[in-house]
Amino acid sequence: MSCKVKGSSLTDSIHELTKSQIGTPSEWRAASRALLAKETKLNELSATIAAERRALPMVPITKTYTFSCPDGPVTLKDLFGTKSQLIIYHYMFEPTAEEGCQGCAFMAANFPDPRHLAQKDTALVVVSRAPIGKITAWREKNFWDFPWVSSLGTEFNYDFHVTLDDKVAPVEYGFESKQGMSGEQPGLSVFKLVDGQVYHTYSSYSSLHNLAGTYVFLDLTPAGRQEGPDGPAEFKTPAQYAEEAKAYNDG
Repeated sequence: MSCKVKGSSLTDSIHELTKSQIGTPSEWRAASRALLAKETKLNELSATIAAERRALPMVPITKTYTFSCPDGPVTLKDLFGTKSQLIIYHYMFEPTAEEGCQGCAFMAANFPDPRHLAQKDTALVVVSRAPIGKITAWREKNFWDFPWVSSLGTEFNYDFHVTLDDKVAPVEYGFESKQGMSGEQPGLSVFKLVDGQVYHTYSSYSSLHNLAGTYVFLDLTPAGRQEGPDGPAEFKTPAQYAEEAKAYNDG
């Protein structure tokens, strides 16, 4: 394995971007102390928001959603396994598509180690509307091993506002009416199992990028996220990285 980092077409533009920031050690220290004060306030606010998130009302799930998985049908309750908390990532993957969303692939590549979640009584499952055969093929192509089920034929995606179709349900996304929007959308929902009853506790839509560890690390650098118009979809999938590595090694 080589530790040498190859160059990038972004290198020159990043250097130009940071030249204007050159300063003295004393200037750096003063600016860093001022920034630390703001970071401390942000951490305090984040802790307050997290507490409010945990205190949200829990809404009982009254429908019996049945999903398809490689081993057969499973219910929403089954997805908890032996855990009492369940996080579902709503991955954009239309039934007619052959591959899943590129941006969602970036988010999936940033999922935490499921063993850490399991240690805290939490399961992580991915749900899409594509048929289970397509889901399984896409998952294997990208070397993922997290549980991934199909909600095709159920109202699950519509009820949680990640598939938008005004012929099926009022169009709402991010807790607001979004007339004109349609199709698959990304999202994340959290559920709690109490005495055999499943409850919906939280959903997020527009702030999902903040969960990506890659962005957390890039935000620490002078050039930041370097985002273009496609956002996370600009990142390659694990399958594309593997293809590049194979082509490099073969060449």
